[in-house]
Amino acid sequence: MTGTMAKKQHRTPVPGPPFIRLLAALADRNAPRTGPDLSDRLSQWIDWTRAVALSRALDGRLPAPAATEPTEVETLAEECAKVRASLVQSIQSTPDAGAPVRIDPIAFRQRCLTVQRAMLTATGRLRGQLRDRLSQEPGELPRLAEVDAAMEQALSPREQQLLASVPTLLGAHFERLRDDAGGDGADPDAGWLQIFRNDMQAVLMAELDVRFHPIEGLLAALRPH
Repeated sequence: MTGTMAKKQHRTPVPGPPFIRLLAALADRNAPRTGPDLSDRLSQWIDWTRAVALSRALDGRLPAPAATEPTEVETLAEECAKVRASLVQSIQSTPDAGAPVRIDPIAFRQRCLTVQRAMLTATGRLRGQLRDRLSQEPGELPRLAEVDAAMEQALSPREQQLLASVPTLLGAHFERLRDDAGGDGADPDAGWLQIFRNDMQAVLMAELDVRFHPIEGLLAALRPH
């Protein structure tokens, strides 16, 4: 990361995946170095009704394989790669290139929300397609599809709460960079605005990685080993 986030090298590194570390840097604070173990965290994230649904998915009878003609796995993999490449291009594009620079955090917030919605829609569709394909497989793969659906439903509220904080944290980061550069009269060509763009791209790319983790896992399960 560049700029403000890159200047925190003297601070104790925040443990966890890149997305969490970047959000902690945006918030200008460190996450706790230690915390509850995974089982304790899950007990806080999943209410009892969703826990029951997850338990049924883990222990229940496997659904019957679908009778429809399955889609080829590599076709699905190519679609996933195509969608990801399109989202990366959207994150890395600069829509205001060549236009008068707007030093307006609202414009960047709207862009962040637009990209997040695109990621949510696209990855949700891909994840559903992969589960449908898994449900047509023999053995334990249909159970994996059912477990993934239950996990998505159980963890979605917590995930959305975390991801909803991204535009707010980016907005505060924008304000800090602008204030450090001179406040409302800050020169956008002085470098601070490009620093912010770079940081925003890094955070959205890390979020994309998080959203594609389940998709990559389902694809791996479909591929022959």
